[in-house]
Amino acid sequence: MSIFSLRHLRFAAAAFVAWRPAFLPIALLTTLGTALAVAVPLHSRQVFAHPGFIAHEWGTFTAIAGSDGQLIEWLPVDLGGLGGLGTLPELPRFVEHFRGSPKAILRGTVRMETPVIYFYTSQETSISVHVSFSKGFITEWYPHETRVQPSTSLTSDALYQPHEDGSIAWDSITLAPNLAGDFPRDKGASRYYAARQTSATPISVQTPTGEQREKFLFYRGVSTVSLPLSAKVLPSGAILFDNRAGQPIPTLIVFERRGDKIGYHIAASPQDHAIFEAPSVSGTINSVRRDLEDLLVAQGLYPDEAYAMLETWGDTWFEEGSRLIYIVPRQYVDSILPLSITPTPVQLSRVFVGRLELVTPATVESIEAAIASHDGAALKKYGRFLYPIFSAMVEKQYRPAEADRLFDELGAVLAAPPTTP
Repeated sequence: MSIFSLRHLRFAAAAFVAWRPAFLPIALLTTLGTALAVAVPLHSRQVFAHPGFIAHEWGTFTAIAGSDGQLIEWLPVDLGGLGGLGTLPELPRFVEHFRGSPKAILRGTVRMETPVIYFYTSQETSISVHVSFSKGFITEWYPHETRVQPSTSLTSDALYQPHEDGSIAWDSITLAPNLAGDFPRDKGASRYYAARQTSATPISVQTPTGEQREKFLFYRGVSTVSLPLSAKVLPSGAILFDNRAGQPIPTLIVFERRGDKIGYHIAASPQDHAIFEAPSVSGTINSVRRDLEDLLVAQGLYPDEAYAMLETWGDTWFEEGSRLIYIVPRQYVDSILPLSITPTPVQLSRVFVGRLELVTPATVESIEAAIASHDGAALKKYGRFLYPIFSAMVEKQYRPAEADRLFDELGAVLAAPPTTP
């Protein structure tokens, strides 16, 4: 295991210990998980799907490219948020989780974040849904599932052990156009709620503890699957792009942010190999957001769905650093994330956005300068990507002992109280 993995696991474990008392004791979580695993019985009255039954899905695949262009292992703990300790996944407490280790210490290379499935029908309808994740596990979901596999606890290295693909199923979901929209909500803020800002048909699931209502099906996961593209940062800062999908990437955005300066350019349907120069930082957040929202609608989302997706993830897609933001080919989505809905909708749109974080010379220079000047605020702009980026930097250039010292120096800068002007 790399220095980064060991250190990140330690920080993530500390964050989980700090987080757990605000929710439930582990023993009680295990007991509840066992109780909720009971299969939900089918409704006694089956209603067949209306001929206009439609389903739309959006989601994201997030990964980080190492110096050689290969995906690196990373963990979704924002170690900059609490002076180096870590922050929690931005999900409400009612969202259900897999058993065993928290997702924050489940090692993997690709994070599938916030897929949601919307349904549209004019008549009350009962449906079933099943989805699996190639070389991965489903880690969070809502409403309550009928079954999730694997059903046993997962250890932090479970994805690197022999395992079957993870999957989740809902055997009886009621689509109810007239259902009141009294959906659950915690007191705290969460990006989860933005996905409700659509005209989708509300859904209802009967569980052993009562009815659960929502505006969509939600699930997340972690995997070691290969992406449909790769990117390697050249010494000049240009990006060597390689299409591995066997079909065009619908759209790719080369994005860079340095403080308040934004740069991006859009490549339409890159098919093979290409070299993209770093964009000039002359754009605005509003312009890139507007362009991406238009791209999502062109791929099959309704305008309010595209807006909800940008409201959910726009702040992180456009944060400090360099990355590729791309529309994932539909064929790739279907191959690694097979989805079955019964009865079959007359229309099914699946629009996924990929985010591939890049460690560019500009990023390295920025982080080194922030450490040298003890500027914790500048470091924290990289959020949950700070530690994997920093790890890629030091493990390429330094021996283990020196890398340890640099990690300690980084931790000290993050832990220091902010200076006042």
